[in-house]
Amino acid sequence: MKKPILCVIVLSIALAGCSDKPQPSAKLPQADAAAGKIIADRDCKACHGLDGKGVAPAIPNLAGQRERYLFNSLKEYKDGRRSHAALKNMTNNMSEADLRNLAAHFSRLAPIASVETADVKHSSPYEQGKVAAAACAKCHGEDGNSKIPGTPSLAGQQPHYLVAAIQEYHQGDRAKGAMKSSLRESDKLELESMALYFASQKPIKRAEATFGDPKAGEPGSAMCGGCHGAHGVSVDAATPSLAGQDAEYLMKATKAYRTTRKNWGMQRYVAGLGDKDIENIVAYYAAQTPKAADQVPTSTQELAAKCDRCHDQDATPTMAAPKMKGQDKDYLVMALRAYRDDKRESSTMHRMSFPYSNAIIESLASWYAGQPAK
Repeated sequence: MKKPILCVIVLSIALAGCSDKPQPSAKLPQADAAAGKIIADRDCKACHGLDGKGVAPAIPNLAGQRERYLFNSLKEYKDGRRSHAALKNMTNNMSEADLRNLAAHFSRLAPIASVETADVKHSSPYEQGKVAAAACAKCHGEDGNSKIPGTPSLAGQQPHYLVAAIQEYHQGDRAKGAMKSSLRESDKLELESMALYFASQKPIKRAEATFGDPKAGEPGSAMCGGCHGAHGVSVDAATPSLAGQDAEYLMKATKAYRTTRKNWGMQRYVAGLGDKDIENIVAYYAAQTPKAADQVPTSTQELAAKCDRCHDQDATPTMAAPKMKGQDKDYLVMALRAYRDDKRESSTMHRMSFPYSNAIIESLASWYAGQPAK
């Protein structure tokens, strides 16, 4: 079995944002945990309990969390860099010493024992996608490399583009009855997992076009290269690769922008091309060698291992990154989505999580929530 790749761009960006081993932050000034307990019992227990455990889904566990992280988080609420009305109001009435004391109190509580998950493997988007992709094998091939003229290969295709394309068929925005029918019962996470599975497969070059002139088409591809990458190999998770794709499919898809397909840029560009121009450009891209995504970890556990470079439970407690193992799953999902959608301030976390689909976030949150807290 070919080695799967979890997602094309997801971790090539993520690893760039995380160095081999982050340096610990300087120690906080001396804090009074007993004074922090008084504040916690007065202001925090309604949501975080007396033991630092979130009392409802999506409320984080604070017990045993790193003191530096807790202090920084409280400061962000106080300064308005994190949006939560109740926490903003509460911290407004606290001095910096109060915030330090509160952080010290929660950091010294015993970590909350996590609820063990019955089967961590169920959360792997790759495995879920492989099961869902079986319905597509007849036309697109088991590994996403179709052998049917006029049918596109999906192997190695950019994942965000595949999600968008699949959803367009799923919603009926692309007019192909068979595709809409086969996907009608799939939910969004299943569609994302299917896209990740196909994106992880190694693409095989299709037959070269029986029409057009690749050499004549190369100059015409210059405009296309700005979005679709050099020689048709896209580096943008939302833009499809064209290299080595089926020529008949590329021809139909390109001409469809004259009539049914909607994309302002493509519609403008294709409107200025004649049929012969399109044939030559298609022949050029069909003749190019496709390339798979950058290799990244093959499972949720491997993805988490990279996150642990900053979030590892055994790292020094003065680090500013939070512990994640044993944390509430719903809170982790909410936080990761907030970083991805740039609703929570952290340039590093935004760069890392921006390519994450909801399927990856659900998978990663499930894995961490199922680990014992330390």
